[in-house]
Amino acid sequence: MSARIQHDDELVENHEINVTPFIDVMLVLLIIFMVAAPLATVDVKVDLPASTAEPQPKPDKPLYLTIKADHSLALGNDAVTLDELPKVLNTASEGNAEQRIFLRADKTVDYDTLMQTMNRLREAGYLKVALVGLESTAPEVTSP
Repeated sequence: MSARIQHDDELVENHEINVTPFIDVMLVLLIIFMVAAPLATVDVKVDLPASTAEPQPKPDKPLYLTIKADHSLALGNDAVTLDELPKVLNTASEGNAEQRIFLRADKTVDYDTLMQTMNRLREAGYLKVALVGLESTAPEVTSP
């Protein structure tokens, strides 16, 4: 409780709320959320090839299936085998086979492994597969 001193030496109560501590707490929470938000993304390390395609908008809750350089799979941040992929996808997509699956693969992954994974997705009923790559301004030309 605060008081004001008046000229007649009487203390009168001040009915104003001190909002400075409230603002301090809100600023600290804002900083915490600003730092923590980028950490909530997928953290599977993969070396993506570049693409010149027009980027498409991402959905609210994208499902990322990653093929790592050692040919292991990860759905989001969770490791998954090729055999249990349909069951895990059904759980993650809540049985919605119309949901788009974003397939990311390391550029060292061979074509056979990529096709086996895409075949497993098709067998599970997931026909909407988007391939993810890095944005590039000019296509990379490699000689055979």
